[in-house]
Formats: sequence, structure tokens, C-alpha cells
Amino acid sequence: MTQTAAADTRFRYEDLGALIALMTGAEKHGPAATSTLDALWVLYDRILRVGPGTAEDPGRDRFLLSKGHGPMAYYAVLAAKGFFPVDWLSGFGAYDSPLGHHPDRTLIPGVEIGSGSLGHGLPLAVGSALGLRAQGLADADVWVLIGDAELDEGSNHEALAYAGSAGLERLHTIVIDNDSATHGWRGGIASRFEAAGWSAVTVDGRDHAALHAAYTAPHPGRPLAVVARVEKKR
Repeated sequence: MTQTAAADTRFRYEDLGALIALMTGAEKHGPAATSTLDALWVLYDRILRVGPGTAEDPGRDRFLLSKGHGPMAYYAVLAAKGFFPVDWLSGFGAYDSPLGHHPDRTLIPGVEIGSGSLGHGLPLAVGSALGLRAQGLADADVWVLIGDAELDEGSNHEALAYAGSAGLERLHTIVIDNDSATHGWRGGIASRFEAAGWSAVTVDGRDHAALHAAYTAPHPGRPLAVVARVEKKR
């Protein structure tokens, strides 16, 4: 499988603000959405081997949004890449809309997991990477995006500890770091992953070139963590 989301060129990064503006439902997590926008765009535009026509292909790359509260940026990117019609966006949050305040994998094309509760995405990504390895799907990458506050959850500690020891090199975690973690400290996220056997890099979460370089950094035999620093005020 070689098709990528980048094959859809109808929308550019500059269009995402207008797409997000179409979602006028009572959303209480606007900053949570905008903090992920750049990381998601670079991932879907330049990295992931999946598109609307290959969303069910067994050999596709998987993206799991663990930071599922405030999914407006995620929905905007999926619409921009053709996974569902743009006119769905204006119904965001409505009773009869597939676009809820938390993503639902049974309702939205391209969504791999239902999410929103903290601490579940990374364990699910570890299980996905293990399952793909067991099936011999050696070229399928698994990506998961989590918030820094999710690292307060014990489930994530166990998942990152296991993934490093298991050498899950097809597993990639993007951590949106806006100093929201209760038990974290500045610069501490990357060291936490490294101590568990991961390759880790910290970048400006708004810098597309830096994000792309981090996403494509070699990490043989190890899972990769990309810590994307995003200031809360943005």
C-alpha cells in the first residue's frame, strides 16, 4: 500500500482555520484543539500512509488520537484530507451529527479509536503495534497523540515502560506538552521516555520543519517519542 493522505491537495494548512471556524457547537476545549493542529497537519500531510481509499487496508498506518477532548483540529484535518465531507463540520456537536465532542470510531471514517478519557490511547497503541507485529505487517506504523497531562495516568506509565522493553520500533508517540501535567517538569517528558528505552526528541510544536524532522528521525530497535512544546497561550 502506497497511497497517502497527501494525495488530496484541495486544502492547505492555511485553510484549516476556516474549517475549524465552521464548527460552532458548544465546545469547551478550544485550546486543546488548537494545540494539536500543527502536529496533526504535518503527520497527515507528509507522514501517514493512509487516505480515504485505504482507511480499511490492513497494511495502512494507524493514527490514534488519545487527546480526544477538543477534537476540532482533528476533524478539520480529516475533512481537509477527504475522509468525510466538509459540510459535516457545521453540524459539530449536534444531536444527529457524527462529529461529537469526543471522536467515535463507529461514526467517523478514518478514526481508529473512540477517545477522550485520559490515559487510554498509548496502551491501545502498544497493543496495536504488537498485533501488527504478530500478523507480520512489518511496514505498518502506529502513531498516537497524547497530552502531557495523560502521563499522570498509571496506564501510560505501564505502556511506555513495556513498549521500550519490547522494542516496538513501529510505535510513535507525539506528546503535546503545554505544562499541563501535575507531576511533570519542564524537559522531563523526553527523559522519562528515554529511561524506558525509547528514542525521544523535543521540538517546537508549531514548527513544521522541526516536526517533520523529528517524525522521520531514525530509531532502530526503539519506539519514538516526539515531544511537541506548545505554549498554553497559543
